[in-house]
Amino acid sequence: MGFEKRKPKALVLLSGGLDSLLATKIVLDQGVDVEAVHFVTPFCRCDCSSIVKFSREFNIKVHSVFLGQEFLDIVANPRHGYGSQMNPCLDCRILMFRKAKELANKIGADFLVTGEVLDERPFSQRMRAMQLIEREAGLEGKILRPLSARLLPPSEAEKIGWVDRERLFAIKGRRRMPQIELAAKLGIKEYPNPSGGCLLTDPTFARRVRDHLKYEGQLNLDDALLLMIGRHFRIDGVKIVVGRNVDENYRLQTVAKRRQIPCLMVKGYKGPVTIILGKEDPVIIEKSAAITVRYSDAPKNTPVNVIYKFADKESEITVTAMSDEQIERLRV
Repeated sequence: MGFEKRKPKALVLLSGGLDSLLATKIVLDQGVDVEAVHFVTPFCRCDCSSIVKFSREFNIKVHSVFLGQEFLDIVANPRHGYGSQMNPCLDCRILMFRKAKELANKIGADFLVTGEVLDERPFSQRMRAMQLIEREAGLEGKILRPLSARLLPPSEAEKIGWVDRERLFAIKGRRRMPQIELAAKLGIKEYPNPSGGCLLTDPTFARRVRDHLKYEGQLNLDDALLLMIGRHFRIDGVKIVVGRNVDENYRLQTVAKRRQIPCLMVKGYKGPVTIILGKEDPVIIEKSAAITVRYSDAPKNTPVNVIYKFADKESEITVTAMSDEQIERLRV
């Protein structure tokens, strides 16, 4: 009596975007067992709803992996530099592939699959960049990229015959029309628009991160969470964060209490909570109070009282709103 041949197993890096959904479906259609891994970073703004729907529809187990301090250390000091802003794409991909390799070994996956498209992203999806990432992650030949496979050297999965190279694709560049047409052909009807992604590619947010690293030199999870909320200013080297809504005000109050740092709010008017991440200096406190008044409902040309809280102490300072011109000079 013969033994039934074991089906090959793949671990797909599933971002939830159209490319990774297509790559998963292509491999599934070739009779491969599939599990997926979805990586989350502190600066990820991805819509995961497509992953949930897709995994249910095709009965795929999805492993969620959070990249925390290890990722933040890469942001602070990437070996291969940054992309267009503060995005360390090459080092980030190497980290993800190393983590995926560990998971693949644990679940018994034979090879990895990604939705990468040759030349779609100028920094991380060029041929040489892909080869560099594979090499440094210890995965040479073990990554299948179904959307561009016929433009790339054959992977082990193709050489061994786990997948049929002729049923893979030769998509290249930044045009999405080939993927949209392929989605219709494969019956993938719901997928997110190409928005979201990584905050580190956003010029405004990247400027905040760059400023933080200039003054602090390192980045931890608390720093990352704080960088994503409020309006940020720098006064004589000291960081000031001003809330933009009720939720941010609550979060900033929580930060002030936990870190035992000063916070301000306008007395008698709706407005922001402001925290000071630095020395207790009278000039900085006064300027911070003036910024707080500017973003409150208080009159802008009249002195008003601002409550100053620090540890168990509470006092008041009377200031006039700072002008928009002055504020812009301090904005991070």
